[in-house]
Amino acid sequence: MEEKDYGHRPVLLDECLEALAIKPGGVYLDGTLGRAGHSLAILRRLTAGGRLIGIDRDMTAIEAARERLVEFGDRVTLVHGNFRDLGSILRDLGAEGLDGMLFDLGVSSPQLDEPRRGFSYMHDAPLDMRMDGTAALDARQVVNTWSGEELCRILREYGEERYAARIAQAILRRRAQAPIETTGELADIIRSAMPAAALREKQHPAKRSFQAVRIAVNGELDALPPMLEAAAEALAPGGRLAVITFHSLEDRIVKQTMRQLATGCTCPPQFPVCVCGKKPKLKLVGRKPAAASPEELAANPRARSAKLRTAERTAF
Repeated sequence: MEEKDYGHRPVLLDECLEALAIKPGGVYLDGTLGRAGHSLAILRRLTAGGRLIGIDRDMTAIEAARERLVEFGDRVTLVHGNFRDLGSILRDLGAEGLDGMLFDLGVSSPQLDEPRRGFSYMHDAPLDMRMDGTAALDARQVVNTWSGEELCRILREYGEERYAARIAQAILRRRAQAPIETTGELADIIRSAMPAAALREKQHPAKRSFQAVRIAVNGELDALPPMLEAAAEALAPGGRLAVITFHSLEDRIVKQTMRQLATGCTCPPQFPVCVCGKKPKLKLVGRKPAAASPEELAANPRARSAKLRTAERTAF
């Protein structure tokens, strides 16, 4: 029977499976379940003794994954939660000594392509951008209630937007007349604030700003260090941690945090002996992150910016 199309092509799938070095009877975690493409491939490599835990903050993703993974029965545990809370989630499950964890930090294709979710500047929809539909903060609140200084900051820091100040001022002027309600309105405001030269660039003029607002709404960057630290703690010796990033901000955080966890001692170089007692928790795997192959890029252009970083848990 032909498998149902779940609307999402898992990125760097072969590279992830290689990075995780899957043990047939192992316990694995997919911390960003999405439509369960990575999870399905992991489960197909596990024997009856193997188990998978899947986490996602989007309840729609949980329900789709439950349907897609039904054949694996109680070997799959699905959790509606934020990977920021990874440590407490694993404690509640009594899960420790995991053999591998995967985190795909991209917004899933169904989230982008479903207009009502408000992630895309390509569709006119209510301003939302929440990955977890039950969360209190949405894009409408950010755009209409945050100060000009804060809007400028997130546009500059999270979107790396050169015209952050101009766009923030344009938002303030428009919302003073009436609340900004839709993605189409916001995209038009951003476009109107940018100089003609910027509008001739290849990418959509609202791309960086929409990224910034989405990151702010979902607290994406703040969640990364605690997640990575909890993951390192919960891995068994030799267990693998694989993280896919899609833009320089999150990749920089993942790279730096993994390096810190792989460094151990933080004593000044002039100290004759270590007094901090810190030991390396991770060992970096590979000198450079893996990227999509030409074949994958031809089939899935959204993989173009994807980078996969891998680390391995050291012996306790």
